Amino acid sequence: MTSWPQQYQPLGPVFSVIAAMLPLIVLLGGIGLARLKPYVAALLALAAALGIAIAVFGMPAPFAVSAAAFGAAYGLLPIGWIVLNIIFLYQLVDSAGQFDVLRDSITGVTADSRLQLLLIAFCFGAFFEGAAGFGAPVAVTGAMLIGLGFTRLQASGLSLIGNTAPVAFGALGVQTVSLASVSGLPLLALSATVGRLLTPFCLLVPVWLVVAYAGWRRALGVWPAILVAGGSYAASQLAISNLHGPWLASIVPALISAVALVLFLRLWRPRSIMAVGEASLVQGDAPAPPIERESGRPSPAALRRAWLPWLILTALIFLWGLPTIKGWLDGVFKLAIPFPDLDGRILRVPPVVTRPVVEAAIYTFNPLSATGTAILLAAIAAGAVLRIPAAAMARTYGRALVTVWPSLLTIAAMLALGNLTRFSGLDATMGLAFAATAGAYPFFGTMLGWLGTAVTGSDTASNVLFGSLQRITAEQLHLSPVLMASANSAGGVMGKMIDTQSIVVASTATGWFGQESRILRYVFVHALALGALVGLTVLLLAYVPPFTLLVAG
Repeated sequence: MTSWPQQYQPLGPVFSVIAAMLPLIVLLGGIGLARLKPYVAALLALAAALGIAIAVFGMPAPFAVSAAAFGAAYGLLPIGWIVLNIIFLYQLVDSAGQFDVLRDSITGVTADSRLQLLLIAFCFGAFFEGAAGFGAPVAVTGAMLIGLGFTRLQASGLSLIGNTAPVAFGALGVQTVSLASVSGLPLLALSATVGRLLTPFCLLVPVWLVVAYAGWRRALGVWPAILVAGGSYAASQLAISNLHGPWLASIVPALISAVALVLFLRLWRPRSIMAVGEASLVQGDAPAPPIERESGRPSPAALRRAWLPWLILTALIFLWGLPTIKGWLDGVFKLAIPFPDLDGRILRVPPVVTRPVVEAAIYTFNPLSATGTAILLAAIAAGAVLRIPAAAMARTYGRALVTVWPSLLTIAAMLALGNLTRFSGLDATMGLAFAATAGAYPFFGTMLGWLGTAVTGSDTASNVLFGSLQRITAEQLHLSPVLMASANSAGGVMGKMIDTQSIVVASTATGWFGQESRILRYVFVHALALGALVGLTVLLLAYVPPFTLLVAG
């Protein structure tokens, strides 16, 4: 079968956009309004996308099916592999009673739930985003917050809000590296501009996080700590992204922020302590089951034992993220599989690109270097440290698999939908509609990145989908290509809150199965408002001196 050129307006400019958006409407409407189970909504949206891609946009059926299978495979490895193994680790640690000790060690730093939230959801979440990404931060922080007594909705929603500012440089900068690759723009200019664009949001997100949890009045009670956490993170991310590049621009600031906050809390305490149960609850959001506590503080040996699994996890995730280690593991075993009826068969054509571009579809099967493998090894090592018998670990792994299978199905269906959207040209149809906004494009182009991440579940995927389109549209409108490509990534970090993959990971990590629609409703307004604020910031950088001088390149 010959190559197939994408069609972007088969029904004219208006009805083509409506048709392209129908799968997204089915997905979000099914989860948020009809309250369908996420995997049901994702499968319905995938079926809608297949029908529209084939019947409306003229994509050959074998190509469409192959595109969906390509995405599903990526959803299972690496993403599903991460989710399965982080839940395995969590259940192992929980079965050994170590979360009680972990909780007490964090309350030893501070008994105030606002500050515990800041330390875990923002600082720890940023570290795991910088080291691994792909759902690991939300899974870890959600589980930790549950262990401290936060409700399931609080643990899920607040973990998603906290995991925003670090996303643009997550997984050791892969998002920005991918953006430079697809757009052809200088990597360091993109890194610098994304860092400058997100600096105010590195300060804002900790404030937003605590306000979402405790309200303005109680957030003001801990404003010095919020300033220390956000200020140290913002300053170090700005410096590293501009002077070094994207690779360490999330993980190192996260470490600096966590250390700065812990040291500050040794010198300063809020006037009043806010316990976990004092925050206003959303209707129907019952507190987590009460946790039995032993009297007295944990011994140093008990603290080391409780933290050791997470230290092992941190070390292995960091090692797995190093290019030298990853390259060595890939050298041991790695398969590059060209997908049949897809690789080299899809043509992106003008006006999305300046000249026809052949789309590659090569699936990388690299189980040794996958982040989920590092998590699995960390879990096995933790089980050995905690002296859990091998048979018990095997049973726990079986329980984890039973626990997460709906999540794995949802993630596979979501990635199938995202890749079908890309290969069928539905994404480009929506992108061209945004480009028609002319002078307002800096705002709407930012929201395109927001939409791309919300649909695909990945800021990296959004950059791959729209990075080239952002450059072409910016050049046509006489805007800075570096600014608009950076805006795609910066807007995408706020869309990360509402992507189904992240929501499913959050619900799985907190054991709140079947309540994904409630999590979506909880975070949707936050995601939309923060995305719009990024768009307004991009408008300033595009048109208003002296802000225009902040754009690198």
